[in-house]
Amino acid sequence: MQQKIRFQIEGMTCQACASRIEKVLNKKDFVESAGVNFASEEAQVTFDDSKMSVADIAKIIEKTGYGAKEKTEDTLPQPEAEHHIGWRLWLLFAINIPFLIGMAGMMIGRYDWMIPPVWQFVLASIVQLWLAIPFYKSAWASIKGGLANMDVLVTIGTVSIYLYSVYMLFFSPHAAHGMAHVYFEAGVMVIGFVSLGKFLEHRTKKSSLNSLGLLLKLTPTQVNVQRNGEWKQLPIDQVQIGDLIRANHGERIAADGIIESGSGWADESHLTGESNPEEKKAGGKVLAGALMTEGSVVYRATQLGSQTLLGDMMNALSEAQGSKAPIARVADKAAAVFVPTVVGIALLTFIVTWLIKGDWTVALMHAVAVLVIACPCALGLATPAAIMVGMGKAVKHGIWFKDAAAMEEAAHVDAVVLDKTGTLTEGRPQVAAVYCVPDSGFDEDDLYRIAAAVEQNAAHPLARAIVSAAQTRSLEIPTAQNAQTVVGSGITAEVEGVGLVKAGKAEFAELTLPKFSDGVWDIASIVAVSVDNKPIGAFALADALKADTAEAIGRLKKHNIDVYMMSGDNQGTVEYVAKQLGIAHAFGNMSPRDKAAEVQKLKAAGKTVAMVGDGINDAPALAAANVSFAMKGGADVAEHTASATLMQHSVNQLADALSVSRATLRNIKQNLFFAFFYNILGIPLAALGFLNPVIAGAAMAASSVSVLGNALRLKRVKID
Repeated sequence: MQQKIRFQIEGMTCQACASRIEKVLNKKDFVESAGVNFASEEAQVTFDDSKMSVADIAKIIEKTGYGAKEKTEDTLPQPEAEHHIGWRLWLLFAINIPFLIGMAGMMIGRYDWMIPPVWQFVLASIVQLWLAIPFYKSAWASIKGGLANMDVLVTIGTVSIYLYSVYMLFFSPHAAHGMAHVYFEAGVMVIGFVSLGKFLEHRTKKSSLNSLGLLLKLTPTQVNVQRNGEWKQLPIDQVQIGDLIRANHGERIAADGIIESGSGWADESHLTGESNPEEKKAGGKVLAGALMTEGSVVYRATQLGSQTLLGDMMNALSEAQGSKAPIARVADKAAAVFVPTVVGIALLTFIVTWLIKGDWTVALMHAVAVLVIACPCALGLATPAAIMVGMGKAVKHGIWFKDAAAMEEAAHVDAVVLDKTGTLTEGRPQVAAVYCVPDSGFDEDDLYRIAAAVEQNAAHPLARAIVSAAQTRSLEIPTAQNAQTVVGSGITAEVEGVGLVKAGKAEFAELTLPKFSDGVWDIASIVAVSVDNKPIGAFALADALKADTAEAIGRLKKHNIDVYMMSGDNQGTVEYVAKQLGIAHAFGNMSPRDKAAEVQKLKAAGKTVAMVGDGINDAPALAAANVSFAMKGGADVAEHTASATLMQHSVNQLADALSVSRATLRNIKQNLFFAFFYNILGIPLAALGFLNPVIAGAAMAASSVSVLGNALRLKRVKID
């Protein structure tokens, strides 16, 4: 049986590390697919659990030189520890200071600022023989695994500089005359700059790129729980399902639950992206992470931890951020051959420079600069860094993408297919117009009272809409007795003080409707009413458009996206709604199979299609589309089939999703361009001697940080 498992990977230093783990896992016959995300430091493996266990896969990863810890959905992601500069990095900084001063002096002709060669040797030895050991371990593990990583380049370069300088200081014929040229500062500063770059990269990946840390802060660590009739302050991990919990003004909800008492307003924007607070009162629901902006409630916990909607979102975000977008294959293919190619270029640089310059010292410096300037880290971070930020931004707007591939595909969408009921409309009928028969003796309020008296005995959505409308008018509804349903026609009842009332189809109530100028009567559902077999009026009930639907359609058109509406309703109703919204392509009387077939036609015509729906009948079309969006709380099969979930039941969120996706893809392309351009420019400059190893080391560290910085710009991108 196929099983999907996620691992947190420890010890990766660049994209080559991730590629190596992927290569090892994908060679196993029991692994269907394996992907490793360098930015999120996560592996996702689909395998046959009848042939191999999760523990065995973890051991395979560990044999490649990395730690692997299984990630499950049973518990929420754990908060990251603060990333402080450790003693190793502080010591490296301290050792770099005298070399930095010396190099600054050389730039202005003060060579006496550099410390004596023997002291350079002592400090460089501390770095190369002790502080650089993590680089050596990583490089050796990488070589054993068959793929060289960034640490291999750094190790070859700095060790070469160190050994050369030791030779020149103690064994060169020039050493006895104090004329030896040593470059201890180059190796020390390269190790220092690269270590600083790794620290900044790791801190950014863990704290700034990932939105999980912000979500974790939404759950309170201490809550007021009622135990044995008393209120006690308890840690969140001691709360149990069924406990009564109190949340006061300014506090966050700790669990999904049902309100037992109290009232107030809660901000649930962390889940829905909707900034307007929701009113909360007895019998209503509260969601973990919501902030009580007003009032106080006591609620009974029904779901805890990963079982809450917040927990589900966090696990979904974690998995989505750990997945890989198809565009990442470009970087993966490049990273797989990157390091061996760079080593070859460095060797060629050494030979050619030696032949031309006749000085193997200069040749060595050029070759080392090539090794150090070349960094596959920026290449490996280009795609996943942007995906992580983009996913987090989408979640803040109430959009849950299942994986990175869905987000990338959404960026290419040029055709959107929308279901009508529940997507463009509210999904519940409302009274759109009322007709009273002239000279019947009953006015509009009478019509509402009499119809509601009968319809409150029915369960049909149209009946509920009429009763609700009467209650909204604060009308006193009379008593009805002996209610009887006539299948396919309507309902009858004896209404106190009125007589025998019929409510249902026009012919059932013996009503002939006049020709109306208001087009709503042509597309609405009609409920006619008669008293003692004499018609007194009728209601036109229609499914109202959502308030922001027209705005959303306008946004889609602004980006040259063709909009199609497909519905099971009759063609007249569909065309009426389409005309209101300015949708040119509207199809009615569509079966689920018809919708899926039409989506396939659009794809065959070269369109990248997004489908939006919320019902069981939308599932085939959702599956057929390039990328699909389901409304949260709709049919389970629709949510399961869709590529993403919209929390607000709003087409505006679809426009948001496509906008975020386009911005993310642009950012990825910018990152890839920068990473490739950096190496295309940097390696030749280093080979020609325009960059010494120290500058190359600083530039290499800056390249990764720059890519991460560009990815973080996504947080400030405006959604249009």
